[in-house]
Amino acid sequence: MSGSKYAYVKSYETPDNLLPGTFIVVRLDGHAFHNLSQKHSFIRPNDERALQLMDNAARDVMDEFKDVVLAFGESDEYSFLFRKTTAVYKRRHAKILTTITSLFTSSYVFHWHRYFPETPLQYPPTFDGRIVLYPSAQEVRDYFAWRQVDAHINNLYNTTFWALVQQGGESTTQAHHTLKGTVSKTKHEILFSRFNINYNSLPERFRKGSVLVKEDTPVEGEVPEKAQSLDTRDLNNSKTSSQVVLHHCDIIKDDFWDARPFLLSK
Repeated sequence: MSGSKYAYVKSYETPDNLLPGTFIVVRLDGHAFHNLSQKHSFIRPNDERALQLMDNAARDVMDEFKDVVLAFGESDEYSFLFRKTTAVYKRRHAKILTTITSLFTSSYVFHWHRYFPETPLQYPPTFDGRIVLYPSAQEVRDYFAWRQVDAHINNLYNTTFWALVQQGGESTTQAHHTLKGTVSKTKHEILFSRFNINYNSLPERFRKGSVLVKEDTPVEGEVPEKAQSLDTRDLNNSKTSSQVVLHHCDIIKDDFWDARPFLLSK
């Protein structure tokens, strides 16, 4: 159809290639997920089923996009890091963003029944997305540190808020008033003194979020069925398989990054 008299309309498309030599981070956020969680009776303050569903959708994205080496999720959001040298879709902004957003959303809907078998999905959930470019490894580390700090702040507030409501008998309005202007130390004290809850003993999934890393793991004998669709190669005469591994750990300190220099090397 390139010779059609109508082909001129393609000239109205504007180029949107992302700057080369920069790290691409894609962040997805649930749209109106407060309503979704209420409508489907999510457990407060954390519904592990919903978090596992988010992790599963993120894993599907990482399995599809080989250059996504790291993802971080909390609540209803997920961030994905591409290799600095990626040439996926010729680094076209719209192509990358729309494909990842639609894949994540469709996976979330498709696998809903696995995590909520007793709760039919009543309407289609949606996610919005954005792409941010970072020039160096330091900005990338600071970005993911920012998101993990956000996960901690939000979870500490929500844990205290719902303790006041569910165990303390306060209304949601009263609980918001009780916590207004409080610092982290005060919230810790409320949890421990009034409800005997040691915040630091709560599951790391809730406090630190989910970290998905594409790592090379040794393969003995045959490659596992799950790994056969991933890149497998021979390094130093030993087989390794690139697999997505889930962690709930600190990504602010150096330890995580020092153990995985490949994340920011290229």
